[in-house]
Amino acid sequence: MKALLKGLRPYRVSVACIVFLIFLQCLSTVYLPHQMSDIVDIGIVRGDVPYILRVGGLMLGVSVAAAACSITAGFLSSRVAASFGRVLRSKVFRHVENFTLHEFDQIGTASLITRTTNDIAQVQQLVNMMLRLMIRAPLTAIGGIMMAFYTDAVLAIVVVVVMPILGLVIYLVYSRGITMFRAMQKKMDKLNRVVRENLTGIRVIRSFNRIQYEQERFHQANFDLTNTATKVNQTMASLSPAMMIILNFSTIAIVWFGGIRIDHGDMQIGSLMAFIQYVTQILFSIMMVSMMFFVIPRATASAARINEVLHMVPEIQEPLQPVQPNGEKGAIAFEDVTFSYPGAEHPAIEHISFQAKPGQITAIIGGTGSGKSTLVSLIPRFYDVDAGRILVDGVDIRDMSQQDLRQKIGFVPQRAVLFSGTVADNLRYGKEDATDEEIRYAADIAQATSFILEMEGGFEARLDQGGMNVSGGQKQRLSIARALVRRPEIYVFDDSFSALDFKTEAKLQVALRQELQEATVIVVAQRVSTVMDADQIIVLDAGQVVGIGRHRELLETCQVYQEIVSSQLAEEETA
Repeated sequence: MKALLKGLRPYRVSVACIVFLIFLQCLSTVYLPHQMSDIVDIGIVRGDVPYILRVGGLMLGVSVAAAACSITAGFLSSRVAASFGRVLRSKVFRHVENFTLHEFDQIGTASLITRTTNDIAQVQQLVNMMLRLMIRAPLTAIGGIMMAFYTDAVLAIVVVVVMPILGLVIYLVYSRGITMFRAMQKKMDKLNRVVRENLTGIRVIRSFNRIQYEQERFHQANFDLTNTATKVNQTMASLSPAMMIILNFSTIAIVWFGGIRIDHGDMQIGSLMAFIQYVTQILFSIMMVSMMFFVIPRATASAARINEVLHMVPEIQEPLQPVQPNGEKGAIAFEDVTFSYPGAEHPAIEHISFQAKPGQITAIIGGTGSGKSTLVSLIPRFYDVDAGRILVDGVDIRDMSQQDLRQKIGFVPQRAVLFSGTVADNLRYGKEDATDEEIRYAADIAQATSFILEMEGGFEARLDQGGMNVSGGQKQRLSIARALVRRPEIYVFDDSFSALDFKTEAKLQVALRQELQEATVIVVAQRVSTVMDADQIIVLDAGQVVGIGRHRELLETCQVYQEIVSSQLAEEETA
């Protein structure tokens, strides 16, 4: 609740206006029953028609003013709640953007999507209802209680008896509902995850003919969420009839004891009608608050999940005083680097030491799981090392700002990622002000111009989300062109030629070598043909360096490299 009020501080003026308008509306609501009792006792009983018209007109004017206040307060409440949701979504998204890959894995992508959309929507709905109901209900209830005691203090004992009963009913329903709402949000995460896996893996699902299995998995998650939601709604729905029963029995008690007091001459008929109105206002105010309990448990669970994201501190922090590199541009040095993934029993890489200099191509090769991709992921500081250090331009990357570090790097990931938009938009992703000539030149080097021009619209052709309307090899060439447009000091190709045929790869290698003569180039590959012309080849095995040198040197000195070459010999000869 404190965090919620803190989040509403920027809208304090609007909230103050809402409170004032609702106060006027509640004041009119308390005022009207008193005037009604006067009309009954003075106007109708005594037959004073002018008095009825005068007071009735006044009541009509007050009702119109109350309606205007209610409409204005409702408009401002909706506007404040929508703005609050917008700001909260923006804060969550910006905070998530700073997460390391470990934080993403820890919470889960599906859960982050649910928290940024559904959970914030629940909190936004709570803010809207709080501004409209949680302010109006207490004011109306307090005013009704005061006027009820003012009208007849003895009959007001009925209110004193009813209030604890209402509080007990609300507590029992609320305590059961909040636990169930927390479980429901987790099951919504599960449903979101199942849907996301089905959409992203639809090709694998169809190729293995697992559509029926996935449908059953979805139905299980769907029905699990539905059953929980049904139980929650049944529990919360029981509150409304319970409140109505208490309200009706309270009205019966008031009429019963009020009739006795009227018969004894201690009370007027108009006062009894006003008293019933006041008690109805009190109980309906409590019912308005009870409506909040349909929202509060779920919003409370959602707020806890949002706070879990906002309070999560990223493992990688910016240095307090970033160091500006002044050494050789593009130079990379690994000094006894060891890194382990969280929870892993053994390090992914350990005791890695080598240097990569500008104007050289450094290739990294090894078997599956040897730590090749892990090693290059440490250069842009996707993870922090456990021991040792990585130097870029002579500066430890932990002492540089992440923006300065990544500005120096053109990273082509193992899995090519494209975004919805035009081909030109994707190529400008690393350099927004790139000219058409720069884009065309980068595409020429990446051997991508031919298929781009064959697409409808050329460089303005639309790409689907994830580049689903182009092949794997075309994705890789577009990703390489995107890095080339940026023209960084360091190029990292993480197995970025695996989907290319030998002929296209050979052309690309020649073009890259001519273009990147002054840059530092690091190439991760599994093909010997990709790395054999590199200035130095680093051979990894089980996370350790087992050989460094050129192709011919490693053929004579490194057994692991010899095994890799021999396993690909037939394929190399065919190429």
